[in-house]
Amino acid sequence: MNAKRRAIYNKTGGHCYYCGRDLPEKGWHADHVEPILRKLKYTSGRGLYTTNECDRPDRDNEENKVPTCASCNIQKGSLTVEGFRAKIHGVINSLNSYHTQYDVAKRYGLIEETGKEVVFWFEREGYKI
Repeated sequence: MNAKRRAIYNKTGGHCYYCGRDLPEKGWHADHVEPILRKLKYTSGRGLYTTNECDRPDRDNEENKVPTCASCNIQKGSLTVEGFRAKIHGVINSLNSYHTQYDVAKRYGLIEETGKEVVFWFEREGYKI
């Protein structure tokens, strides 16, 4: 792991900034807390893809990057922290609306909805970038 990547990893002691999962030495993602909004391009041969350009290049720096698990980084995408919080909060509605296995698990008492607010690991632990 190079020095810049190691510094990002060490910001949280090797935990995902959002969910708190222990991160492996390899395979974790560096997320831009304040999104950089990558530009998209479409070509008929390749379809829609991201380019190396972004709308907020001033945010593309190590101070704005935190270590995350792949799942959290992919789910967050280009959302703000508050947008990500709202997306996670909406997961229960999606499960109730579209997933019959979730409904079955609820009916048999295997899952209990708590109504808790989404609190990220960095908030519980007092981390700030």
